[in-house]
Amino acid sequence: MTFDIAAAFAAACCDELDAPKPGNVHRFADGRSKTLLQFVRSAEVAAPALAMPGATVGARILAAVEATASAVGRNTNLGIILLCAPLAAAAENRPANLRAALDAVLEGLDLEDARLAFRAIALAAPGGLGSAERHDVRAPATVTLRAAMAEAAHRDRVARQYASGFQDVFASGEPTLVAALARFAEPRWATLAVYLDFLAAFPDTHVTREHGVAAAEQIRLTAEGFRNRLQATADPAELLTDLIRWDQLLKSRGHNPGTSADLTVATLFVRRLRNILPSARNSG
Repeated sequence: MTFDIAAAFAAACCDELDAPKPGNVHRFADGRSKTLLQFVRSAEVAAPALAMPGATVGARILAAVEATASAVGRNTNLGIILLCAPLAAAAENRPANLRAALDAVLEGLDLEDARLAFRAIALAAPGGLGSAERHDVRAPATVTLRAAMAEAAHRDRVARQYASGFQDVFASGEPTLVAALARFAEPRWATLAVYLDFLAAFPDTHVTREHGVAAAEQIRLTAEGFRNRLQATADPAELLTDLIRWDQLLKSRGHNPGTSADLTVATLFVRRLRNILPSARNSG
């Protein structure tokens, strides 16, 4: 089962890279300073750490970030790790209800989880991290990891998942993915549908931290247009030229909607986990 979780995570990361997601690294184009191969390698080395049998969420997070730093020397996947570590822990005992198991994992997070996660975040040093008046990751942890994430939920959509029980992933991302997989012959377009849905639903918090609310809102509005076009077309490949043009524009400005990409990976990971859990009707 441990190997299955690791394989599911690595596959979800590769699924996400296969889609032409404007502003992010993907198979159609590298990023401004990061390459596709770095992201593939990051997935490979983080997967065993996330799937460590019996490990706490905090231990999984720190081990995965350390493995990534050792392999590629930079932060390529912190948000992905933060989202997928509790999902991996929830899947470990083959639950019949993945979401209920995740709720139990989140409820059980403690001060040590926060301490280890803070170390991991400080090591990864994500863009726009800044400082916080309460529960700054460079200071000793004084509350549980879930409580610390709840404190940051208003400014960080990854943190919000810890507070909400991964509401965005289960209530928005997964239904969009299921519907798009039924509609499109190539899975990459279903992945793109999930990404655009997240990007159109709220200003990406990674962009907001680095470039401000106005830039993030403009990206959100453009994403709405692409989401509507994808929903209306019978041939998604018709959008590729315009998607790549927008991708180039975003990268020229240094705008990376990384939070929407991270949520997309988490959604793909949930789908992969359901395929290895006891029942195809896994009710979470």
